[in-house]
Amino acid sequence: MSRDFSKIKRLVVKIGSSSLTSASGKLNLPQMELLVQQMAALYHRGLAVILVSSGAVAAGIGKLGLQKRLRTIPEKQAVAAVGQGILIHRYEQFFAQHGVTVAQVLLTRGDFVDRRRFLNARNALEYLLQMKVIPVINENDTVSVDELKLGDNDKLSALVAGLLDAELLVILSDIDGLYDDNPQQNPQAKLLSEVCGITGELQAMAGGAGSAIGTGGMSTKLQAAKMAGETGVTMVIAKSTAPDVLERLIQGETLGTVFWPKTNKLAYKKRWIAFANTGCGKIIVDGGAKVALVQHGKSLLPSGITGVEGHFDIGNTVSIIDDRGLELARGIVNFSAGEVQQIKGKQTTDIVKILGHKDYDEVVHRNNLALLIKN
Repeated sequence: MSRDFSKIKRLVVKIGSSSLTSASGKLNLPQMELLVQQMAALYHRGLAVILVSSGAVAAGIGKLGLQKRLRTIPEKQAVAAVGQGILIHRYEQFFAQHGVTVAQVLLTRGDFVDRRRFLNARNALEYLLQMKVIPVINENDTVSVDELKLGDNDKLSALVAGLLDAELLVILSDIDGLYDDNPQQNPQAKLLSEVCGITGELQAMAGGAGSAIGTGGMSTKLQAAKMAGETGVTMVIAKSTAPDVLERLIQGETLGTVFWPKTNKLAYKKRWIAFANTGCGKIIVDGGAKVALVQHGKSLLPSGITGVEGHFDIGNTVSIIDDRGLELARGIVNFSAGEVQQIKGKQTTDIVKILGHKDYDEVVHRNNLALLIKN
């Protein structure tokens, strides 16, 4: 596959905290300005550019002169409230020097979990792009809590790329890309120039967060690559300090690691089910149901269910797993956890006798099911 991205129309750039800050925790303004200059150049060539930027907490740390790493959610929320204004102000200044208008967009998990908010976010972002504005997107750290946080901006950038049908997602970080081993421990580790599919072996290579400021390690970047690939978006991880990194990537130079997407991308609704929504529980299925779901695209019936975990209601999203714990799919259920527990292993003709009613034959209809593994 060709690395020539010169014909793309829509690009998402994610910049990590470590790429925007110095060791002291303050914003690295010269580096920030260089990256803005590159994005502005692409914008003036006709590309629709969407920026997903970390750095609010780091900017707050620098402003407040804090020396310690923040550990609690309230601490991070408070510091993010200080830093968010500083961050967007700097972006406004630097982009304005190139005649570009930006808009701040703050998102939380709730904006993706709720279907209506999911669509509203897409419509608002699409309209900003129509107005030739560059959205500067960040997780809303000030109001997020553990249950609502997207977790990191790597996954947020993949959700945004899928939401907006971007052709390319570039994650700029303090690392060159994905290695076949930890380069800090093994000097013989080799950089992988391209990846086709995220395997368990690849995920085992991933470590934790690489810097004192950032929260996203290679593990979250691989999760982002999987999410991007399922929605038809090519993703590249590259080092933010490489000279003219964005221009060189667009022109096809072999920098970093490229993750090629699936050829058959998920439809919008199934993207939401698979990645934006939050699973409330698990349904365990037998081998026959696995074949029916994965190989034949069938709905999930009670007869193939062997177990239920967690608490969920009608309309919630659940993970569907096999007896080894492998997640096969996610789907919207037509029955509560208690009802599934009662009808598991039974025929559809038995549902009304067991529950006293039957609105559906399918526990999860195939139209509300998104596969997470290849058939």
